[in-house]
Amino acid sequence: MPELSRFLGIVIYMYYRDHAPAHFHAEYGEFEVTVEIATGVVTGKFPRRAMNLVLEWYALHKVELEDNWLRARGKKHLIPIDPLE
Repeated sequence: MPELSRFLGIVIYMYYRDHAPAHFHAEYGEFEVTVEIATGVVTGKFPRRAMNLVLEWYALHKVELEDNWLRARGKKHLIPIDPLE
């Protein structure tokens, strides 16, 4: 699982051969969610504070996520994304 970013105990990653729609995965302890890049729709459960951090990070890096999704579809190296500070 190619890691895109890591911050405050949250790991963000994207699979190369994942299904549409474009999305990324986030893990926090035993919790996991997927977030659709175009809409921000979340599937899964996260603690509220961690979810808010993921959504804040997503809003800042949506264009980079879209680019990485296209890179993954083309089997190209994914570009790391800055963590939330």
